[in-house]
Amino acid sequence: MAEIHGRQEAELPRLRPMRTVFVFPAGERAETVALLDRHLPEQRNPWTLDGNLYIDIDDEQAGCLFSDWDPEDVTILEAAIGHRPTWAVQIDVSGRVDGTAEVHRMIALLLEHGGLATDDYTAHPWTLPEALSGAVIDGLRFFDFRGHHELNCESGRS
Repeated sequence: MAEIHGRQEAELPRLRPMRTVFVFPAGERAETVALLDRHLPEQRNPWTLDGNLYIDIDDEQAGCLFSDWDPEDVTILEAAIGHRPTWAVQIDVSGRVDGTAEVHRMIALLLEHGGLATDDYTAHPWTLPEALSGAVIDGLRFFDFRGHHELNCESGRS
């Protein structure tokens, strides 16, 4: 514990920043919404998993999909999918938890019938087998916030 003005103060745990995964499932948006409703019942806008993953549908028309993406990353995604997706499942992961197991569980559910996922750490659009197998692309695994941090600290970037 730290001492401040002669008193012992409890140290707060270090929080990670919120991290985001975008999932582009094969199939129709309505099918994905129904899937989320079945597995995360009695909630929506957002759906939540264990109070640590916040899951919502985003699109370009009514939402903010791709609004803060690097245009090159959008081009890479379009090439991998074969067209420009009009919607995605956005999963925000609380900084309070590691979240890796929960993210893997959600993408396994959402990509069971195909599609791709992206994370905050590489421009690579991940297939389900790549993400779950621990494949390394550009020096990182899917949702590899620890590896990303280590690479950036070693190279002097933050």
